[in-house]
Amino acid sequence: MGEGRADWIRVPVGADSARWATRGRCKLVLFVVHNVTSATRLLDVLPLFRDDLRVQLLATWTGSSPFRAGVAELLAETGVPVLPWEQALELPVDLAISASFGGQLHALSGKLTVLSHGVGYNKRLATPDTGHRTPDTGCPSPEAERRTPGAGSPPVFGLSPDWLLADGSPVADALVLSHPEQLERLRAACPEAVPTAVLAGDPCFDRILAALPYRERFRRALDVRPGQRLVLLNSTWNPDSLFGDGGEDILPSLLPRLTAELPADEYRPAAVLHPNIWHGHGPGQIRVWLDRARRGGLALVDPLEGWRQALIAADVVIGDGGSVSYYAAALGTPVLMGAASADGLDARSPVAAFVRRAPRLVPHAPLRAQLDALLDGAERRRQRQPGTLPGPAELVSSVPGEAAALLRRHFYGFIGIPEPEEPALLDPLPLPPYERVARTAPLRVVTRLLGTGEIEVSRYADPRSEPAGDGDAHTAVHEDTLDPDRRALADVIFRYGSADDPRYGTAEEWTAEVLSRHPYSELAALVTGPGGCTVRARSGALLRLSGPPAAADPAVYVSALYAWLAAGKTWEELAAGGMTVRTGRSGPHQVSVTPLTPDGPAHPGGKSGPGDQSDQSGPDDPGGPEVPGRPEGPGSPFTPLR
Repeated sequence: MGEGRADWIRVPVGADSARWATRGRCKLVLFVVHNVTSATRLLDVLPLFRDDLRVQLLATWTGSSPFRAGVAELLAETGVPVLPWEQALELPVDLAISASFGGQLHALSGKLTVLSHGVGYNKRLATPDTGHRTPDTGCPSPEAERRTPGAGSPPVFGLSPDWLLADGSPVADALVLSHPEQLERLRAACPEAVPTAVLAGDPCFDRILAALPYRERFRRALDVRPGQRLVLLNSTWNPDSLFGDGGEDILPSLLPRLTAELPADEYRPAAVLHPNIWHGHGPGQIRVWLDRARRGGLALVDPLEGWRQALIAADVVIGDGGSVSYYAAALGTPVLMGAASADGLDARSPVAAFVRRAPRLVPHAPLRAQLDALLDGAERRRQRQPGTLPGPAELVSSVPGEAAALLRRHFYGFIGIPEPEEPALLDPLPLPPYERVARTAPLRVVTRLLGTGEIEVSRYADPRSEPAGDGDAHTAVHEDTLDPDRRALADVIFRYGSADDPRYGTAEEWTAEVLSRHPYSELAALVTGPGGCTVRARSGALLRLSGPPAAADPAVYVSALYAWLAAGKTWEELAAGGMTVRTGRSGPHQVSVTPLTPDGPAHPGGKSGPGDQSDQSGPDDPGGPEVPGRPEGPGSPFTPLR
């Protein structure tokens, strides 16, 4: 290795590294990174070298991918020494591991193993310039176009001579496949590379399978309540994906419908987007695009650390032809195709077959009916065949649970030293941090009184029109809602916080302040725990609502109380007999109502309905405060409830 350049590292490798390295006799293993997507698959197998003092891990970045954002930060977070690509090309290593074919991999010095960065090899990508492969572009380089103008279907990425060969010889010394069906397609497409094939399973899928027993924990981390269904929106990258605008762009209408058509207490929406979407357009741009959906309750899942846990937790997926949707099907999770183009897939691949037969989302039909029908059908199939994974699982990996052992055996065989004695193990998926639903969009709440102390509640986030269904309606708004005019007109104002948070004062102080500031609001509630909240009525009565911890969002109890009082009933009845709240499939939730003030009735004269304003000035009182522009009358979302 030459003298190098100023930006080349000197320790633990370099021209004079023997002088400075503490452990300078290690075998060298180089992880070759192209973008964040491929890096995550390399991180899956990095733990296979844990505790081995004979091995020095290194990383390099080819710079061949147009998706460059996020790579430097991810590599820095691993803490592994990072070599400039030019230095890596000159460094003799014992093993190089890549999860893509970008860059001049054939020029590396050392045994090269290539892993898949998805569910095997399924996509067709146009012929690259073999001198500088750029698989993420999906377009031929000018050189390749001159070589094969007007060529037919693009070759299959990872299984065609265009990707696998350089000057007629295999680029990789080992091509890791997860299933024999990939070997059959390789044999048909590029027989020269067949001797390099290694069947070693899918480490990503193995990590998912190992984490299945922790599904309920992952659901709780996403604040999925008992009885709720987690609807996972998933998109790969490219214009024809669910998130793309190359075909019928359904995303602008689908996003608001996820929260407006699906009752908030029955469905929890979340989104998993391909890292190339995140880092191609920028995380900040993604958050801006999805701002309204996030305020309506959509959880935006981390594309690196959290997507597998969300996939395990999901009840249903709205997806496309990407790997994540196929992984979902392999777990037995029903998938509704929001974008179903198979043009970019190898027609013989399992993913293409799955896309062809998977049910399609009907863009303008009622969303809930489509999801419920899909879920009901999946449940019937599970009852017929309990405990078995569906057909797609058979083609993800032919050796489920064995990837760690097979890959480590292969790696150490290339390095030329014995494996460690300890078992080969992949890292378990971490438990993501708890993410409370951040639903600050106004909620339109439909309620029905079912019997003594029993109330049915359905809440919809920021609907464009009145929700369907029988019952009375009111508006409940988080104090941090974006539009102050919507807050000023709300019947119920709530927020989440700690009982001892000095910023808000006590629950008694905060609720009094809110009702003083917003004269049209009848109830103010501070949710201070997983099962309870403190509520103040317009009359001044202070109540504590307590239900089973984490059974339901306590803010739904507040809307149930509002409906009860709006019907002209008293809180004393609920304090004596309790309140039963139903929210679709979940519940019933038994809620206790406890007065926190010594003198009892919620309204002077014994009337407890929020429509009673005999003890206050208000919009009908000439001497009261005015809030201009409050619409009333039939069809208005702010019709007063009497």
